[in-house]
Amino acid sequence: MRHNKEGRKLKRTASHRRALLSALSTALIKHKKITTTTAKAKETRRIVEPIITRARDAYQSEKSGGPVDVHARRVIARFIHDETVIHTLFNEVAEKVGKRAGGYTRVLPLGRRLGDAAEMSIIELVDYNVAQDTKKRKSRVEGAKAAQARRKAAEERKASDEPKKTKAPKAEAAAVQPAPEAEIAPAEPVVETPDAPETEATDDAKA
Repeated sequence: MRHNKEGRKLKRTASHRRALLSALSTALIKHKKITTTTAKAKETRRIVEPIITRARDAYQSEKSGGPVDVHARRVIARFIHDETVIHTLFNEVAEKVGKRAGGYTRVLPLGRRLGDAAEMSIIELVDYNVAQDTKKRKSRVEGAKAAQARRKAAEERKASDEPKKTKAPKAEAAAVQPAPEAEIAPAEPVVETPDAPETEATDDAKA
């Protein structure tokens, strides 16, 4: 039984796994988006999100007039060994995150990799996705009002189309009705005329 043994081993020793996750976390904070296997992306998310939360809390404390949180920087520096990335985390990423209550990253599946068929994914910081930032978001109230307006418009169109559907069959029935018998003209009698060759034959017989 594997009690208190959460997380993926990733087929690596503890030191190798720690170095791998440290490198992936550093790359994610630096580039805001990286491509890796799904298992590594999910493990990186478990490491990066607490780090961003600590940096966010330190940034908000310092912004409200508190002292510089050196302890938070030292704790994160045990795992992130790049000073430039730490500076980016505490000044840029923490400010961009704002008051977001967790969920700083997103894992998007890409399918399987050619060769070993490993499941690949993109892990990215949610607040740096330009497409999502520029997309207009509607609140629940606005969405409910828009849906109600669409339903009302559909009902009005349906009500306006109903009279047309009821009048159309009457017009078609009038067009299909046959003309009265009195209006039909009688057919002309057909007069049969003898053929030309027969008349020639009778003239020869008389001669």
